[in-house]
Amino acid sequence: MTTAAPGLLERARAGEKRAVARLLSVVENDEPGAAEAVSALYPLTGHAQIVGVTGPPGGGKSTLVNRLAGAYREHTGRVAVVAVDPSSPFTGGALLGDRIRMRDRFLDEGLFIRSMASRGHSGGLARATSRIVNVLDALGYGVVLVETVGVGQEEVALVRVADTVCLVTVPGLGDDIQAIKAGVLEIADVLVVNKADRPGADETARDLSQMLKLGKSRTEWVPPIVRTSASTGEGVDLLIGAIEKHRAWSATSGERERRRREAARAEVEQLLREALVRRLRDRVGSDGVERAVARVADRSIDPYAAVEELLRE
Repeated sequence: MTTAAPGLLERARAGEKRAVARLLSVVENDEPGAAEAVSALYPLTGHAQIVGVTGPPGGGKSTLVNRLAGAYREHTGRVAVVAVDPSSPFTGGALLGDRIRMRDRFLDEGLFIRSMASRGHSGGLARATSRIVNVLDALGYGVVLVETVGVGQEEVALVRVADTVCLVTVPGLGDDIQAIKAGVLEIADVLVVNKADRPGADETARDLSQMLKLGKSRTEWVPPIVRTSASTGEGVDLLIGAIEKHRAWSATSGERERRRREAARAEVEQLLREALVRRLRDRVGSDGVERAVARVADRSIDPYAAVEELLRE
């Protein structure tokens, strides 16, 4: 890698947290050396279990992820958490809320926590999330938990990253109907009624069950409904059991391979678009693009015609 410190990749693979954090920054920000790092690590990917946790705000996702991380650490060598936080409107950086909430696990050398800014991308997922997950996979993290901000129907982007998607809701928020309206329910592999010790948990579980019957499933898999109380840890083992059942089904049914193929397709197409735009700018120059933009803004030419002219140039 051209600008990274010598031996950074080796130190990251050895499990040095500071080296891992620096390597992730190089990849996330697409710094010089990022492509070389991804190329070196990519053959080592495909082994981690990637679990997505999404849902409306106020559902206790961060506390639940904290519990899941601790439970997985009991039988998994290394676990990583990727928390996609809302972006700061001023700096574009993550607010680091999940790092604050998970401070009791900072001393665990087998657990790595990474907060990322959503940067305004749909579904709260930064475009670099899949790259970060791949790096952590290649570095030997057996389980990678991806928590998103849960902002609505564009959360379907999470499917492209996670092998298993857990949709978390709670009684009393009225988000059950909103979830299916937003289309989030369709991406769920496991439904979680968190804070199940609250009044209304039975009604929430029943409503979700009815919604599953009304909606059209993407696959033959029927999402189980698991009740948890993240504050006490109740039901976390049941949730892990449900995730493991989906993992086994996904492997035997071909769903995991199909989902990962779609993720690869999305990433390749995104990189292809970026490369084509860069080459076009190099050929016509930034002045040429700006002239075309100005003509479109002045209504002297339509956007389609402007693109055709740029391509001919």
